[in-house]
Amino acid sequence: MTEGADDPTGGDLVAASTKLPVPAAVQDAIRTLIEWAGDDPTREGLIDTPARVARAWKEYCSGYGEDPALHLARVFEEVGGYDEIVLLKDIPFQSHCEHHMAPIIGKAHIAYLPRDHVVGISKLARVLHAFARRLQVQERLTAEVADCIWDNLKPHGVAVVIEASHACMTARGVRTPGVNMVTSRMMGVFRDDERSRKEVLALMGC
Repeated sequence: MTEGADDPTGGDLVAASTKLPVPAAVQDAIRTLIEWAGDDPTREGLIDTPARVARAWKEYCSGYGEDPALHLARVFEEVGGYDEIVLLKDIPFQSHCEHHMAPIIGKAHIAYLPRDHVVGISKLARVLHAFARRLQVQERLTAEVADCIWDNLKPHGVAVVIEASHACMTARGVRTPGVNMVTSRMMGVFRDDERSRKEVLALMGC
């Protein structure tokens, strides 16, 4: 069956979200938040905002309905004897901080050293996005991506480095823009062998 054949949105999350029914209780909660912030939820510009916000958050958190491991289920063994590092770098992503529900915007570098098979390169980005589209902390996001690849591909090593800006720090609280947080997780040879670790970090530009 062609993907999206029975889906009028063609699998488009944005198109699907505009048709998603929003429970009254959810809209009431958002109206309460608008009023508590100091505005009038009944004024013209805000009338439809509760439904829009609710659908947006359903999209932001779409990762809860996704199993990241499924993206790594199909592998390829015909790789011409290739046994060096596979790296996908500068993958942009967006998430939301679980403490303030503020945006986390950054990029990730994901690498692994295959044992006897590889996975389609886009699947590494899909694993990242599946975990990022949940309420997160960057440290856990880094660990979840690395652990998922390690557990499902069984490679010689996995390296994940994430660099991101957190609106909970740049737009509120200490209000310090231009600051990025860097987290990493090294597994297998990238953790145990210093030369391998230096090689993958150099390829990442870290």
